[in-house]
Amino acid sequence: MFEFYLKVYRSGIINFCGDDVHIDFDVNSSDAKFAFREYDNGRFKNIKPISKHPNILKAIIIGKKGWGLWVSQWTDGIIDWTFTQEEILQEFIDKDIEIPESLMLEWNKLIDKRKYIRNINYLKSINENN
Repeated sequence: MFEFYLKVYRSGIINFCGDDVHIDFDVNSSDAKFAFREYDNGRFKNIKPISKHPNILKAIIIGKKGWGLWVSQWTDGIIDWTFTQEEILQEFIDKDIEIPESLMLEWNKLIDKRKYIRNINYLKSINENN
């Protein structure tokens, strides 16, 4: 996951996550990979993350948070027929980035869930108008 989040950030596919991400630098602290693991486990919940590789850690955190934000936005567009999942996936293919299977499964479940909700709401509106 570390490499995936770094690639999506560096490629420009995801470089916005909706939050300001600030990382403190300390030459004696953990490298970006270990600091990200600590971040993921909640160690930096109420404090600023610290790393001897602050730019890399910032990129990873933005990639992770941005993935959640953009998957939600892309899903809304997919269920509204604005664009297709294949169009979005083509961006990753063009940049030679493989989305981890666990993230794809989660995204497909979210699409199915939101399509189900859309369809139920549509059927309710039809029944109300009859």
